[in-house]
Amino acid sequence: MTDRKTIYITGVSGFLGINLTRYLLARGYDVSGIDLVDFAYPERERIAFLQGDIRDPDAVKRSMAGADAVVHTAAALPLYSPEDIYSTDVEGTRIVLQQALDQGIRRAVHISSTAVYGVPDHHPLYESDPVSGVGAYGRAKIEAEQVCLDFRRRGLCVPILRPKSFVGPERLGVFAILYEWASEGRNFPMIGSGNNRYQLLDVEDLCQAIVACLTLDEARVNDTFNIGAAEFGTMKSDYQAVLDEAGFGKRIVPFPAALVVPVLRVLEVLKLSPLYPWIYETASKDSFVSIEKAQRALDFRPQFSNRDALLRNYRWYLQHKSSFAGDGGVTHRVPWKQKALKLAKVFF
Repeated sequence: MTDRKTIYITGVSGFLGINLTRYLLARGYDVSGIDLVDFAYPERERIAFLQGDIRDPDAVKRSMAGADAVVHTAAALPLYSPEDIYSTDVEGTRIVLQQALDQGIRRAVHISSTAVYGVPDHHPLYESDPVSGVGAYGRAKIEAEQVCLDFRRRGLCVPILRPKSFVGPERLGVFAILYEWASEGRNFPMIGSGNNRYQLLDVEDLCQAIVACLTLDEARVNDTFNIGAAEFGTMKSDYQAVLDEAGFGKRIVPFPAALVVPVLRVLEVLKLSPLYPWIYETASKDSFVSIEKAQRALDFRPQFSNRDALLRNYRWYLQHKSSFAGDGGVTHRVPWKQKALKLAKVFF
């Protein structure tokens, strides 16, 4: 007999999935998981993996068998179609939690998002604040949380984590734009003055919170928690740290949001913008949450500031830059298409 626990991860091939897999393996857990994308990492032989869709109940049932707990990270991100976002983020969540319940699994950690708060009028944000999703992704994340609450009422322990945007090894997506421009010795444009405080999160700190939700008493964790960095400055100062690390003496160049945002809206309609509304509508505004509840209930102690997290991610980017598959993709693990921004490079 063994007391090693198996943690089942949906979206296991994604940015959070691989970091969580490594975090768990290093702490003596076994890992199983499912993802639409193949698990093409050195740890492939150390986990039980099924390439499949969380919208397929049979695939979820087969791949979840034997697990002791679930971490539900799989989601269709904002650049996917509204139909894929709803079917994955809402119906997929329902399928995963139903299978956990059917298989007698006691605990399923759900990874939500601070996108559920929409574009708020105050900060910091608390878990008790109203939710108001922007776009299909924000609305789907709210509905997915409602699914989780329904399964709580049915007896499943479902901790809900609302992380801020998180970075670290394997993270590309929108951050790859900053890293590419920094590594090429360019100044970097910013929406607004950059004097707004914008909280981020290191993926390792998120993994810390997830493990707390897997191991602490159910009465402590069967709740909803904001997760973010404890230390963060202004958007301008934190992003400037990456340009300073690059060593070319380049600077953040602010642009008035009142001029830039309407242009980005037009570019989005023309499918020429690499950014979706929740990014460009909030980039010039304060964006930070209270993590006091997680600090109290989960003993959450973030190890990385915004700057630490961005620089750790940037150094990983430099080490792996030659292996990235060009200018394209909609997930966090590939660089996003820069579209019109690529033409703007000449001016920076």
